[in-house]
Amino acid sequence: MTALLIDDMPRALKVLQSDLENLFPEMEILGTAQSVVEGAKFLRQQQPDILFLDILLGDGTGFDLLEIFPDLQSKVIFVTASDEFAIRAFRFSAIDYILKPIDPEQLKQAVERAKAQLQQSSESLDLLKETIRKPDELPTRISLHTQEKIQVVEIESIIRCESDGNNTIFYLTTGQKIFVTKTLKQFEGLLQEHDFLRVHQSHLINVAQIKEFIRRDGGYLVMRNGDKIPVSVRKRAEVMKVLG
Repeated sequence: MTALLIDDMPRALKVLQSDLENLFPEMEILGTAQSVVEGAKFLRQQQPDILFLDILLGDGTGFDLLEIFPDLQSKVIFVTASDEFAIRAFRFSAIDYILKPIDPEQLKQAVERAKAQLQQSSESLDLLKETIRKPDELPTRISLHTQEKIQVVEIESIIRCESDGNNTIFYLTTGQKIFVTKTLKQFEGLLQEHDFLRVHQSHLINVAQIKEFIRRDGGYLVMRNGDKIPVSVRKRAEVMKVLG
């Protein structure tokens, strides 16, 4: 693998380069840059397998650089300071990031993921930029990683999510099912602000998609698409409260 590191802080560049050399001696670091202009000059000459890119640069942002190269084939891993909102934005867009100060284990995991998928989804990048630029608004879309591709969907089109071991199946209003290689618990935290409710160990539902609650047989929900979803005993009171 080859890599390019772009950060406007010389010390941050040095630490990142040192960590990469220790963790991945087989990786060839093609160079470093400290600005949008320097990064653009480098990328016009050659494109690395992985681009480590700081968001805030002295003469612009990492997004500015990526807009100069809309067909960039490098796998992008953003480097960002610890910021709760920024982290939420990255999780919704399913784009890799590492936090400053850099945790070697987190860095290792990000590079391992990059090995498996060396082409970034431009639609996910658009979602990331949209989410970061509107800090006071909840994201309306979410990126879902399948084994074949990255798919961006409207959150309101999600009827429900169902656990399948360490994976999650998304059911959409279009009738489509999307199999995602992440646990249901990871999506529960992301979607709870969008009125999604965990009604069972295996089920996370969109409250707006509930058609009715049936009291018999222990209690279950009927969704607008006709799906019947069991409600656990400990969640029944919460469901009744949500339904008024």
